[in-house]
Amino acid sequence: MGLDEVVTPCLVLDLDALERNIDRMAALARARGVNLRPHGKMHKSVDVARLQIAAGAVGLCCQKVSEAEAFVRAGISDVLVSNEVRDPRMLIRLARLPLLGARVAVCTDDADNVAELSAAVQAQGTALDVLVEFDSGAGRCGVPSADEAVTIARAIAAAPGLRFRGLQAYHGALQHIETFEDRREVAEAAIARTRTVVEALAAAGLPCDTVTGGGTGSADFEAASGLYTELQCGSYAFMDADYGRILDRSGARLDATFDNALFLLTRVMSRTRPGQAVVDAGLKSQSLDSGLPLIHGRADLRYAACSDEHGTVTDPEDTLAIGDALHLVPGHCDPTCNLHDWYVGMRGDTVECLWPVTARGKSW
Repeated sequence: MGLDEVVTPCLVLDLDALERNIDRMAALARARGVNLRPHGKMHKSVDVARLQIAAGAVGLCCQKVSEAEAFVRAGISDVLVSNEVRDPRMLIRLARLPLLGARVAVCTDDADNVAELSAAVQAQGTALDVLVEFDSGAGRCGVPSADEAVTIARAIAAAPGLRFRGLQAYHGALQHIETFEDRREVAEAAIARTRTVVEALAAAGLPCDTVTGGGTGSADFEAASGLYTELQCGSYAFMDADYGRILDRSGARLDATFDNALFLLTRVMSRTRPGQAVVDAGLKSQSLDSGLPLIHGRADLRYAACSDEHGTVTDPEDTLAIGDALHLVPGHCDPTCNLHDWYVGMRGDTVECLWPVTARGKSW
């Protein structure tokens, strides 16, 4: 099939750009001597995960148990649920995942949860790796102090069926600070806080084999810290409009390092007013939590507004005609991917593959 045969709106992957992005982040991790564990919540695709692992990733992060189930059942054998699991039903399902042959880890920030995890794995005859989650500055999940981290780590080490794996320290808000110096300042403070916890754990006889965190916007800082052993970057593989605005030390945008590989393909469906076209990709095809999409390769056009099934594009020179295709760069790739069933993989203008969004809707 050619591009003109692809039904819109749909998600299109530039496979050449995707492979370049995967190779670039893998090379960064290798150069710094850290592991790469990409976040599966971004793409929710077993096929993308396999490419990342083939390039050197040690495994995958997931955010929910159902997401982890989808990846493990498809053969991904090393998964970290980088989140807390408290629902009793989900605890049972989490504890059963190692029965499928996978090494499974989970995070906790509550000693009561340690007891819940231990009871679940004992009931299933399995074992889990467990990391203490530390709040390095994001103000979301995670214990706020070294003392609390030590208390929970001791509980994990003593709990039947659990193995203390190390520390989870991910700062989500840090990823989206646009200017380099402001981002570096916040990153250095987060790394310093995390270092005090790692030192306290070591002093208590609980060395951290794994210190995991970092993301697409901050990977350089964690990788160079000498503290983190693992990166959890996700969006680098697809690169959306929000991450694309992040600036490096030289002032270059992040989408100059990692190419736009994911596009929401849309076509013009109406032209009734001068200077305006309406396309078939609206709210039901994309998430707008990080702003409106960009129109790739067309600086003369702007995606200006949308409703459920329509997008309004400003076209000052009236260049667009009915049926013309546009490649939109989503503002936020993660929730946009979760709205679709398939990726259409393109090599140039030819469809090479169709990949399911394997874990679509797996949010429990």
